[in-house]
Amino acid sequence: MIYLKLFLIFLKLGAFTFGGGAAMMPFLQDEVVDRGWLTVEQFVDFVAISESTPGPFAVNIATYVGSQMAGFFGAVCATFGLVLPSFVIILVIARFYAKFKSSKIVSGAMDGLKPVSIGLVAAAVVSIGWVVFFPNGFSLSVFISYNFITSLIIFIGMTVLCFKKLHPILIICFSAVLGIGFGYLEPLLGITA
Repeated sequence: MIYLKLFLIFLKLGAFTFGGGAAMMPFLQDEVVDRGWLTVEQFVDFVAISESTPGPFAVNIATYVGSQMAGFFGAVCATFGLVLPSFVIILVIARFYAKFKSSKIVSGAMDGLKPVSIGLVAAAVVSIGWVVFFPNGFSLSVFISYNFITSLIIFIGMTVLCFKKLHPILIICFSAVLGIGFGYLEPLLGITA
């Protein structure tokens, strides 16, 4: 039964989420955290891992959740459920590409989906940011905390590197090195979480 449940939940996510893995994050969080499959902290940690490992974020997290819930076959069911809708849709689009290419309806639908995808990515940023920086509720002291300041430094630095057109792999590596460095520096400075 768990295999079917994993397949159907990730099939729904794959079928009704547009805009890629980042746009899928709020829906993924609702599905896996509300069901008790992952805690919010585990979800946030795995988002970081999924974003910094090869492969699409959503596939990585589907595989991970499926594996956590039902082992190897759970991972297969969740991953297959997630990718099946996209696979079918791409097959249909490829078959009828010439007709879709000039369709005003398809063009209008895509124009309508763009702001929704941006909104979903923004919702994911707010949701994950809230869990990371305000796990015990809102407090102004967070803005002067070591974790917030180091995260802000890394974010600003990586944003600058993005505009310099540095390769994304190098940006990920630099972010990891800075994060590790700040993590080692924290106890040396006598800072407690």
